[in-house]
Amino acid sequence: MEEFGFLRDLVVLFGVSVVVVYCFDKLRLPALVGFLVAGAMLGPYGLDIVQDVSRVEVFAEVGIVLLLFTIGVEFSLARIPSLKAVAGTGILQIGSAVVLSALTGLAAGLKLNEAVFWGFLIAMSSTAIVLKMIVDRGETNSPQGRLIVGVLIFQDLAIVPMMVLTPALAQQDGGGLSQVAWILAKALVMVSLILVAARFMVPRLLVEVVRSRSRELFVITVILICLGIAWLSSLAGLSLAIGAFIAGLIVSESEYSHQAMAEVLPFRDSFNSLFFISIGMLLDLRVLLMHPILVPALVLIILVGKIVTATGSAIATGHSWRPAVLMGIALAQVGEFSFILSKVGKDAGLLSSQSFQVFLAVSVLTMVVTPFLIDGSPRLMRRAEALKRLYHWARPDSVSDEPPLRIRDHTIIAGYGVNGRNLAQVLQETEIPFVVLEMDGEVSRQEQKRGVPIHFGDVTHPQTLRHMGVREARALVLAISDPVATRRAVKVARQLNPSVHIIARTRYLREIDDLLDLGADQVVPEEFETSIEIFCLVLHDYRVPAGIIAEKADRIRKEGYAVLRRGQPKWKEIVTERIDDRYVDE
Repeated sequence: MEEFGFLRDLVVLFGVSVVVVYCFDKLRLPALVGFLVAGAMLGPYGLDIVQDVSRVEVFAEVGIVLLLFTIGVEFSLARIPSLKAVAGTGILQIGSAVVLSALTGLAAGLKLNEAVFWGFLIAMSSTAIVLKMIVDRGETNSPQGRLIVGVLIFQDLAIVPMMVLTPALAQQDGGGLSQVAWILAKALVMVSLILVAARFMVPRLLVEVVRSRSRELFVITVILICLGIAWLSSLAGLSLAIGAFIAGLIVSESEYSHQAMAEVLPFRDSFNSLFFISIGMLLDLRVLLMHPILVPALVLIILVGKIVTATGSAIATGHSWRPAVLMGIALAQVGEFSFILSKVGKDAGLLSSQSFQVFLAVSVLTMVVTPFLIDGSPRLMRRAEALKRLYHWARPDSVSDEPPLRIRDHTIIAGYGVNGRNLAQVLQETEIPFVVLEMDGEVSRQEQKRGVPIHFGDVTHPQTLRHMGVREARALVLAISDPVATRRAVKVARQLNPSVHIIARTRYLREIDDLLDLGADQVVPEEFETSIEIFCLVLHDYRVPAGIIAEKADRIRKEGYAVLRRGQPKWKEIVTERIDDRYVDE
């Protein structure tokens, strides 16, 4: 009846995980941390309810294989050129984190190979936690959101060469360099096989399978490709995870890669939860009591060190100050791939049992504080701006040192995306004066050559708005995709000019109240406008006359915006406050 005992263990694991993850969700903590805590509670170092960790680890290994497979499918060889924009930032971020961690480890008495391996572990950040946070905050298309996503993808790819090099780092004899060369040679052969298989074999196989119109056959074939190539890579001396990544790259070159991803995702998520539970079962919570100073000190050192190295890497590669700092804060934690790598290093002898426990405790704590760091990143950003002005070591972000523009009764457009470009074109055609603020330096340079009155700068910075002549401006249009920056810009602009007409773009209806309270005169929610566009298309499909459609759209807009704006901006109801020796009129 041993198999039923294992079934009991699975029921207990998932049952407790449901409760813990639910509680963590209410506390706005990542589900990933909930799985780790559930494992720690149930494992041999906790309540000892599940004693046979090795059986759980078998399923966890499958989860790792499926995770790397889906990363390979999502990446695709065709996306390599798109990484050029963040490749320099990613390389510099990983390299500086590894070097700084290795130097710290050497100073603490570690051997060189152990110190470098600790650098590998610390350099990684949590894709699962950070992506969920920026999606929930609506920052995916913001400058910092695009930068964060690009660097996270680069980190996910960097785990592959790190796993290749880890066994070589564990070599204690003089054959270390030759071992590295041999492992890299095998990896190169495998990559060559990828190119051959991706172009000729697997796509043709999938075409034949799809022709059978059997979903079951398609699912089995995809899983066979994933597990089969992972097994073959292990025979070649590489890890199962690397083989799974290679299999994902092969499938990504097929036109059916999206369907393959959809079929594998449920398996991946289920097995991945078991992986993090198994990691939690290895966590000895007593290590926090045994090292009450070391663990918090390491957490603080890692958080500060990663913020500094990531921010510095982004600034050094030409990114502006604000997205760089926000990226550094978002990537400050240790990532889930570090758990995978730590197990490889522990098996190779690069981590002792005690070091492994310390690493697990420190990593979990960095993940726990991540939501609070990201939520507090705007305040931390303002502190960083103060340091920037104090030391003047960063690349200037704005035109704040220049005299104000000699322009009056104009419109300031913040953001030169689709909305900003269309507005600028209309204003130019109607001969209304305007200036544009854009955080993308490359866009600013290109548009300046075309004669657009565009300036590189941060709209949330008071000095930048002063230079744009906000005190003499008639209107400020915030067409940026960053909700946090939009709120900050509304507040700052309203303080600098109580009479300027502020129009803010937002994504969701729920953000309207906050923007009105901060001082916006009008808020245009994309969610509301999208709903109008949808019903217009539906009515058009039913051959409803265009005049009737336009009339209903106008009526919905008038009624809807009247309700949304509640008659007048709330900022006019707020008690007057003194700003720059001026008063806000009620």
